[in-house]
Amino acid sequence: MTERTEPSENVDAEGDANGASAGSDPASSDPETGWIGAIRGGVGFLTRLPVGHREGDWAAFRSRPAVFPLVGLIVGALAAIPLLATETLPGPTVAFGYVLAVYAVAGIHNLDGVADLGDALVVHGDRERRREVLKETTTGVGAILAVAVVIIGLALAGLGLAGLPVLVAVGIAVGAEVGAKLGMTAMACFGEASHDGMGKQVIDAASPGRFILPAGVVLGAAALVWPQPVAVAVCGALAGITLPWYWANRKLDGINGDIFGAANELGRVVGAHAGVIAWMLL
Repeated sequence: MTERTEPSENVDAEGDANGASAGSDPASSDPETGWIGAIRGGVGFLTRLPVGHREGDWAAFRSRPAVFPLVGLIVGALAAIPLLATETLPGPTVAFGYVLAVYAVAGIHNLDGVADLGDALVVHGDRERRREVLKETTTGVGAILAVAVVIIGLALAGLGLAGLPVLVAVGIAVGAEVGAKLGMTAMACFGEASHDGMGKQVIDAASPGRFILPAGVVLGAAALVWPQPVAVAVCGALAGITLPWYWANRKLDGINGDIFGAANELGRVVGAHAGVIAWMLL
């Protein structure tokens, strides 16, 4: 979730009239912009799916961080469609199809966060200089390397998935996506924003207590099937988001939209590899 541009009524009007606090958000009590609006807002913001948009969706989504893993379930299921051909098509073809499906559904805006994080990792300077790099539009060597590592890592995970039984491969792909999105929920509920922006809007509208429901459902389901690869993929993805989160807290004094996006991408890759490894070791 990088610093994307939302319709003005979402970012500016709601930010001014409603504030960042979920408690003062009138969209929370409007049935039209309740859970249905939150899911529509989450799908519209986190994917390329044409779900439409209504006033209040952005605010409803921000006030309900539990929507993150729900969107992960949708993205994971759609992105896993090429894996249905693991027993009929060559592994490299299936892996390539998986990578294409992931970015066709989820979009590539999170890769911009990976690129910005890559440049910030290699730059010399203090916190302010690193924050400046995150906002720059130029692409450096660190950005190119970071994006390449993520895409290659995902492709290799896809190649591993292509060698597994269909149901196992699909389960891992879905689990990795849900786990990565649960990690984004944790960042929204417990994170501190480094500066004003879209990331701060999401963080300010959430609270630690709102992590209980999605964490209970996702981790509870994972516990029921542990140590199946799908459960390991969920936990691996959740663990994967901690790396950029920890670095951002140390080097940037908080997180922003770029860190959200980079964490999602890294979490997906780590979760998929963890699931494949779990299957090999079972």
